[in-house]
Amino acid sequence: MNPAEDFSRLELKLPSAERNYRYFRSLLEPETRMLVLVKANAYGHGAVEFASMMQRAGADYLAVALPLEGVELRKAGVSLPVLVLTAGTDFFEEMIRYGLEPSIPNLETLKALVSVLNAHGIKDFPVHIKLDTGMHRLGFMTAELPALFDYLKGCSAVKVVSTFSHLAAAEDPAEDSFTLSQIELFRKNAAALGEALGYKPMWHILNSAGIERFSQYQFDMVRLGIGIYGISALPDVRLSPVASLKVKILQIKTLSPEDGTIGYGRHGHVAPEGTVIATIPCGYADGLDRHLGRGNASFSVNGHRAPTIGNICMDMCMLDVTGIPCKVGDTVTIFGDDPTISELAEKLDTIPYEILTSVPRRIERIIVRK
Repeated sequence: MNPAEDFSRLELKLPSAERNYRYFRSLLEPETRMLVLVKANAYGHGAVEFASMMQRAGADYLAVALPLEGVELRKAGVSLPVLVLTAGTDFFEEMIRYGLEPSIPNLETLKALVSVLNAHGIKDFPVHIKLDTGMHRLGFMTAELPALFDYLKGCSAVKVVSTFSHLAAAEDPAEDSFTLSQIELFRKNAAALGEALGYKPMWHILNSAGIERFSQYQFDMVRLGIGIYGISALPDVRLSPVASLKVKILQIKTLSPEDGTIGYGRHGHVAPEGTVIATIPCGYADGLDRHLGRGNASFSVNGHRAPTIGNICMDMCMLDVTGIPCKVGDTVTIFGDDPTISELAEKLDTIPYEILTSVPRRIERIIVRK
């Protein structure tokens, strides 16, 4: 047994990730490439561990947000092509050294990169041109394309390997007309880029929800993000949750009414008939939102749900385990199969992304292979 299983760990179920990958792969043509997003520490799952899993599963590309996230993967031996979505202008040397491929959202970034490439005498360095089709975050607007085309025509330092855009609301049927307008604008501007270059880079615009709902626009590649981690955009599709946050009970106390209150601020109260509490090593420093305290959430203890009691602390919280058979050392599931990450997100009026990416690196990631 892994020593980390004696304390807090985020279990990553390899079979679940592989099932989710096969589901999304089944929605695509055989020749369509699959890019898997492992930014933000693989949505909190552990970037190195998850990238290695996806490399074995057959992914064609990986994507990170920041250059140093890509450097971490390379140092760990990950060899797949890596797209850096927020390349900036400060880490081009590192990106060249580690073979990372920057997204280019504007002419200023492209010129800064070319200056560094020219200093090294590098030709045909792979880049990805980001088009803004309505997200209005990063990317070339239509009016900015002529200047880009003119610059690229005389530039041998880079080779455009793909052009892409970002759908703003692919998961929302009420926004389908807007999504389709984004796809049409992307098709038009990507074609214009290819004509200006004299060759056709890969096209990609679909995210996880887009793959499920608009697979006819898969083009050359798709970008699989939250879907690979177990969240579907379709209400009738239940994917397999990959991550399970589990901890061990540290102590159990049986409290009498005269013991009064529990935790910071005295917001937990002992019941008139007494209360049994279990203290677990998981707090807001571990991504457990304080709004889940005071009974607003319950976690799984030996097949039973135990509600939180009192305020959640930085490194610990208390559960009401009255009537639940348990002992010190028993496992508590914060999220996984029960409760699910979606259940906790709904309680917090947020999205699963936020909860997953809040799990810090101090929580050990363990790959479960069966």
